[in-house]
Amino acid sequence: MRTKLWQSALTLACAAGGALAADQPQWGRAWTRNMVSDEKRLPDSFDPATGRNVKWTAPLGVETNGSPVVAGGKVMVGTNRPWAGDERLRGDCGALLCLNEADGKLCWQLVVPKLEDDRFADWHGVGIMSPPTVEGDRAYLVTNRGEVVCLDLAGMANGNDGPYRDEGRHMAAAGSAPLDVRPTDADILWVCDMRYGLGVRQHNGANGSVLLHGDRLYVSTSNGVNSTHRALDAPEAPSLIVLDKETGKLVAADDAKIGSQIFHGTWSSPSMAAVGGRTLVFFGGGDGVCYAFEALAGRTAPRDGAAKLQTAWRFHCDPEGRCDNPHQFHNNRREGPSTIIGMPVFHDGRVYVTAGGDAWHGKRRAWLKCLDATKSGDVTATASVWSYELSRHSLATCSIADGLVYATDLGRTVHCVDARTGKAVWTHQADGEVWGSTLVADGKVYVGTRRGDFYILAHGREKRLLHTAQLPGGMNATPVAANGVLYLAANRCLYAVENRKP
Repeated sequence: MRTKLWQSALTLACAAGGALAADQPQWGRAWTRNMVSDEKRLPDSFDPATGRNVKWTAPLGVETNGSPVVAGGKVMVGTNRPWAGDERLRGDCGALLCLNEADGKLCWQLVVPKLEDDRFADWHGVGIMSPPTVEGDRAYLVTNRGEVVCLDLAGMANGNDGPYRDEGRHMAAAGSAPLDVRPTDADILWVCDMRYGLGVRQHNGANGSVLLHGDRLYVSTSNGVNSTHRALDAPEAPSLIVLDKETGKLVAADDAKIGSQIFHGTWSSPSMAAVGGRTLVFFGGGDGVCYAFEALAGRTAPRDGAAKLQTAWRFHCDPEGRCDNPHQFHNNRREGPSTIIGMPVFHDGRVYVTAGGDAWHGKRRAWLKCLDATKSGDVTATASVWSYELSRHSLATCSIADGLVYATDLGRTVHCVDARTGKAVWTHQADGEVWGSTLVADGKVYVGTRRGDFYILAHGREKRLLHTAQLPGGMNATPVAANGVLYLAANRCLYAVENRKP
């Protein structure tokens, strides 16, 4: 009953375009994935050094690439080290920490050893990047080993619910004995291994925020190049799959044949919206194409030979960069193909997406694109509403509010763009690289840098810098707001920040 009530609330909120109550149970707003929040009375300043406006802090790993989610009295965030107080576990790994929302104390943790067979598939220090998606008493995410897992939100504190019951072995490195399972460990309900079950070969790490729609999960596979950076081991593997949320069984996969054109990896996440009587799933491909797939209608039972997701439209964000052999441009910073890493965001009949050369091995040019979401087929020549050139590569998902679009890039720039015309309203030059996205909430724009600079700007057409703070260790993730608190996952520490009475 609890799950059905939550799902009904989710459906109503998505239909209305509103935020998901006071919790933030997934990355971005509802299905559209817009990086905005309706939270009020959020802080316009804080000081990590003195603790001013800091409710609590919790230690993380050495590098944290996961953005927090908040649901059911818990805060979950992916990082690259286990909880410091656990003597069983040490060193680089994938870790999802589940903390008490009230005080930041550990409730439980999911610890996933590194892949031993290919360091390029699970690069050192990356950890778990996938922000969980929570519905009722279940959380869904992608681990550093390319597994889609379903977790019990209560962890092992209420017993091992199954059907999966081999958590001790799952935590242990290859060749090691299973670990003893404790109440502070994660309770895994099911596992779908995309590497060994679906033939996917991820590169650097598995990313992607799971999109929940009814009984189905839409998941990016993170398929990418091998260690040579000049070929894919699995060019025929899917880039987007659909799983049954109750069992983790494969329901459908894309048939867009994206693999042969992937320049580096597939690290975008899907979003969704109802457009002209169709429910469309938007997806940024590792080939630089923004896809719209028809969402599955009705209940499609898992079966061998999964159904194919039908392509409603496709827009190539950089058609001039497309070529028969994209890998010939490896490490070419001037020319070559593009990719998409941020999520496409739907707003008022349009899709907003950042695209451009690969941040690590490709050209530096990048764009913020605005697309008409109502068309069909190959819409590269017809769907562009406007294109805004960024200063460098971008990993960002957009924030769209009150006719303004905010995006970041690796040129250390925060861009504010008119949503209707695509013209620059203002830019802010940061002191460090920005990997995360902006969050717009309570009349403010929140954004952090890898150097540790955290900026609070006024939301609006007049550029106003309200506050700058320093986060030791830097920040890769996106700020999140829930229940009147701002959560900032710096690389080594999670900060819960709120307006506190003197």
